Amino acid sequence: MTEFATEWSKFLTGQDKALLDTTSWAKSAPFGLGGNPVVLVVDLYYAALGHPRRDLLSAVAEWPSACGERGWEAVDRTAEFLEVARDSGVPIVYFHQTPPEYGRWNRKPARRLKPTRGDKDPNAIVSEVEPGPEDIVLTKIGPSGFHETPLKTILRAGGHDTVLVCGEATSGCVRSTVVDACTSGYRVGVVGDCCFDRFEASHWVSLFDMNQKYADVITADAATGYLRELEQGAA
Repeated sequence: MTEFATEWSKFLTGQDKALLDTTSWAKSAPFGLGGNPVVLVVDLYYAALGHPRRDLLSAVAEWPSACGERGWEAVDRTAEFLEVARDSGVPIVYFHQTPPEYGRWNRKPARRLKPTRGDKDPNAIVSEVEPGPEDIVLTKIGPSGFHETPLKTILRAGGHDTVLVCGEATSGCVRSTVVDACTSGYRVGVVGDCCFDRFEASHWVSLFDMNQKYADVITADAATGYLRELEQGAA
């Protein structure tokens, strides 16, 4: 039972809950993580959050793609987790979108954003989780971090078997990256409290789906413990 089950259960029907009580379909144990992880940070740019920090409905008036205060809370947890990853020597790969005129992004509200909003570039990664000199930053042209990027090459070159995924939107770019990671044979941990979405239902049901089918959805504290155990084991 994952720590998030109580939250996503609020969005499940009575039939859904009855099905989970059977032994015929529901996930009965974690899939497990491997011994050589990479952290993937998906789309933590200003357009996804809005600036300055404010509640969601206020934020979207100026930043149509913003996720508001829940997004910023996840960003703060992500910043702490990324410091643990760096201390443990775990590689970090960031993704952000292409400019709105390219690819599928021209169908998103972000197209209505000006090149800058105040002093912030909407496509810039937020300063709270700014990449460090050893981190990798990739530009993607679709929802998945695997789509037409060198991510697979990076993972193979480092002999990595596991990805830990943070970012937004849980139902969109996070989920598509997770599905592609699973399809490509990697073990996947979704750091649930480091992910966020504009719609609460989309966030929680997507975490539920990913946990059932493709990944283990874990907390930032659990992910930190996992990295610390690997670090101790390597000492």
